[in-house]
Amino acid sequence: MTLDPVHVDDIASMASTIADSVDDADYDDLARTVWESWLDPLESPDGGLPIVEPLGEKQLHAADIDDVALTESPFPTVHGLDSGTINPTTFKNGLVLDVAHAAMASEPSDLDLHRHRSIVMAAHTHDPVPFFDTDEWLRSDEGYGRRRVLSVPRVNRYAEGVVHALALYLAESAHALEHADAVSDLLILDGPVYPKELLNWRDRDAELKDLARDAKPKAVVENYIRLVERFVERDVPLAGFVKNPGAKHVVRTVRKQLDGSDAGRRPWVDDAAFFVNLLERREGPDGDERRTEELTFTSWFASRGGSDRQLSAEGEAFGIERTLDPEAYTVTFFVLYDPRTDVCYRVEAPYAFTKDPDRRADLMHHVVRDVAATRGPPLAVEKADELARVSLGEKAALRRKLSEKLDSDPMKSYDNIRWVDADE
Repeated sequence: MTLDPVHVDDIASMASTIADSVDDADYDDLARTVWESWLDPLESPDGGLPIVEPLGEKQLHAADIDDVALTESPFPTVHGLDSGTINPTTFKNGLVLDVAHAAMASEPSDLDLHRHRSIVMAAHTHDPVPFFDTDEWLRSDEGYGRRRVLSVPRVNRYAEGVVHALALYLAESAHALEHADAVSDLLILDGPVYPKELLNWRDRDAELKDLARDAKPKAVVENYIRLVERFVERDVPLAGFVKNPGAKHVVRTVRKQLDGSDAGRRPWVDDAAFFVNLLERREGPDGDERRTEELTFTSWFASRGGSDRQLSAEGEAFGIERTLDPEAYTVTFFVLYDPRTDVCYRVEAPYAFTKDPDRRADLMHHVVRDVAATRGPPLAVEKADELARVSLGEKAALRRKLSEKLDSDPMKSYDNIRWVDADE
């Protein structure tokens, strides 16, 4: 223990000083004002099409947790898909790589489907001599497994982020396409419906903008476009369950609108903080008790802000040909808040699957029902996460195996020694 009780008291006193200058009630009032007056639709400050626009009537909903958890799902079977990685690793020979491992789960369970895996190793090197890289997948495990090595385009910076994103999204999208026909009622991706990290490269610095034009990132984005088209053709809905939403479309626009006004305070870090402020309900004399008997959630919205713009009708979609009406690919979403864990989730689906009011109501019902029952992600997503997750022990073992095969040790920093690397 490096802090004595007096130091802990000092820190608490400083926090009280900060709290005295922040009035949560002001934020509650502002959240309600934004909801009632600004999201129907939320206009871009510099003109153009709306950034966030309601689908149908804009509403706030509440569902009793015990009651909704016992309802029947509108979908007889539900599939989930996830991809896990060992996390990007830099070796002393200059090689940077990550390994992603994708799996699809079903509810009810299908053990034969669960055995299928897609593994991608993405590697980056500054060595001008190319290494093995092919579009072909190699089969293993009696045909249940397949693997591919991806040579990542050279960058001066961001190598770790690039290998991670390309490995993760290629494994996920390729596995989803490979097993699309196994899904008969609903597929939920663990995460957004599009590869947001890759889409964001278009709005980053010059090096990442150039990388976004490369054939390999474009091929990964194309997988997601083809996935939407495949599911539209089969009339099977596709959705994404975002456990840690990081979008800032709403709060950035609100801040720009408020700048220079008397209300020009900036209370929310991101959209998730705004929606928690909006959806959380409290009671008691001082409003210090959170109500936990109901899940609260918004109605559906169309999103054209940030990376979502790329796949809207106004976006370039990385220059990839789209066979459907461009509006069909637009990201739509609703936000769900679970007061038991004080966490909010963002549920996404392409507009092709939410333009019909009955279908978007079914999607909402299923997700709300499952979150109520599991106290977390929908059951099919939770299963996929368990199948695809690479544990700390497995990551450590894989890094040791890679080190042996590459005849090079991973790079370490002093923090690996100071904090005793959990992977060792």
